[in-house]
Amino acid sequence: MRQHVETELMTHPGLHENSLTKILEDVVEEVRLSIDKDINGADLLHSLLSAPWLNSLLRVYECLLEYTRTSPRPCLLYASTLSQEIMRDMRSLTAPSPEAQELYMLLRARHFQALLSAHDSVAQKDYSPVLPPLPDDLPEDEEAMRIVCLVKNKQPLGATIKKDEKTGEIFIARVIHGGLADRSGLLYPGDKLVEVNGEPVEGLEPVQVIQILIHSQGTILFKVIPNSPQPPTSQATLYMRAMVDYNPLQDPSIPCPDAGMAFSKGDLLQIVDQRDVQWWQARLLPNTTDCAGLVPSPSHFKSKKREFWWSQSYQAHTCIKSLSAADVGEEEGAFEEKSADADDEAFETEEGEHSGHMEGFYIAGFRYSLRLWRRRAPRKRRQSCQSCNPNSCHSASTSPYEEVLNYQRNRSEPPRLIVLLGPSGVGVNELRRRLIKINPNTFQGPIPYTTRLPRSGEVNGREYHFITKELFEYLMVNHKFIEYGEHKRHLYGTCFDSIKDVLDSGKTCIIDIEPHCIHAVRTKKLKPYIIFVKPPSLEHMKLTRTDAKFIANSYFKTSFRDEDFEKIEEAARIMEAQYSQFFDCVIVNDRLQDTCMDLFAAIQHAQEEPQWIPANWISFDES
Repeated sequence: MRQHVETELMTHPGLHENSLTKILEDVVEEVRLSIDKDINGADLLHSLLSAPWLNSLLRVYECLLEYTRTSPRPCLLYASTLSQEIMRDMRSLTAPSPEAQELYMLLRARHFQALLSAHDSVAQKDYSPVLPPLPDDLPEDEEAMRIVCLVKNKQPLGATIKKDEKTGEIFIARVIHGGLADRSGLLYPGDKLVEVNGEPVEGLEPVQVIQILIHSQGTILFKVIPNSPQPPTSQATLYMRAMVDYNPLQDPSIPCPDAGMAFSKGDLLQIVDQRDVQWWQARLLPNTTDCAGLVPSPSHFKSKKREFWWSQSYQAHTCIKSLSAADVGEEEGAFEEKSADADDEAFETEEGEHSGHMEGFYIAGFRYSLRLWRRRAPRKRRQSCQSCNPNSCHSASTSPYEEVLNYQRNRSEPPRLIVLLGPSGVGVNELRRRLIKINPNTFQGPIPYTTRLPRSGEVNGREYHFITKELFEYLMVNHKFIEYGEHKRHLYGTCFDSIKDVLDSGKTCIIDIEPHCIHAVRTKKLKPYIIFVKPPSLEHMKLTRTDAKFIANSYFKTSFRDEDFEKIEEAARIMEAQYSQFFDCVIVNDRLQDTCMDLFAAIQHAQEEPQWIPANWISFDES
């Protein structure tokens, strides 16, 4: 069949009427026979070829072919001249009949004369306007002029101007992507501005030209001398996560504050233009239809930060401040003094509340001894400069953006690590415990490491991994712990290997960490999904958590007080201000049961739906 069609097209280059329609009918009939033979895909092809729009399209095409073969030709090239001759002859009649008078009035009508004039233009193919000849004394270096007409609406013009300080001439500095000027395709960077709405701009300042544009209504007419054509440059669209806050109205270095785009930590930006080394053009996702705005490029941002550093007086970081012997003795003495009041057996009983067997499963990682070192002795935790003040040396030395890609987890890959983060007392640990208890086949926490000896009933690898102090210190030196600390002269820590064991088993590993440990877990292997658990309003906490208990600076649970609620709210505000750029999801712990359901939905969304993750987490072979 295919050979027959190709032969027919080769032997009959001038298709006769309905030839394509006939070929289509033959193809449809052959595909129909293929359906009867149960050939894979024939049913879909038959429905496509039988579509009415395809038949209509072929008929239109055949009509166009027929028109090119026998295109209509005018019988007379000068119908307007003929009408003038007829009217002149009719005026010479002494007693014209009523029919002749009516014909004279029809030929004399303006609309009829316009119709005949249009007929002559088409018949003579005289479509172009007749331009006057160029003068003989035209200078060879005369610059071409372009007239650009733009209709002003509620959208911004989308172009900035600058003045050449040497010549005083005003040029188009940049054309903003997606703006009115960009969509028109008539204005380009480097075009010399001559007139705006008939007013010459020579000798004016850019601010004065802007005022002319502001007071212009409707149509704006530009007269420009085009810049030499620039070779087209293809740019790949980048997606970035903002790691800092930016307000163009507070940036004195931005060339045009009104063209700038403000953004906050954690916002997703679509970078659409990187040709300027100092100022990129970006859109704020998810809205990709708006006009782009100017944002500082990473190199420009870093140069501004360096200037800021050199202008500031030196301040030592608290993270490298050494502890005096008096500080160490005071801390340990206070620690031991409170420890003396605690009863080990009672404490051991309370530990059992949150760790034990449950339908063949054991929930690990909720022992109070593990949690207390995180709350009791912050100076005994290893901290880095970035944990001292994320807004100081760390954030200033890194890029203001983090390149991200849309990532869909493959079902053959291990589950993503789920990281819970929140201020002490907001209920992070309880949420994690409930989620694991409800579905231990899906969720599990990592088993911690400790240097203390096993107590009665404890099994190595169930409650803890019991190891020697020398091995623990070896793991510390080799950065095998996400976080670690000391409690009652024993070391406790969460190891990367414990997390990997849970993920490799196919379960979703859920951990809760302190904010300074975020950088440790944000790795390509773990691909963590960070959820910030936020407290509700102060009034709501006072109403719903009066009888609740939490771990304070003692071994025992204590009730919330008003000042505790205020501390929780303030701690949450500080965490969000410093680390919000790393949050993938924010959940308000309003009611524990509802929050648990929201948390379950967020985890399911993280494992099954596409997510924006750092580009360096994905290898080229994965994408």
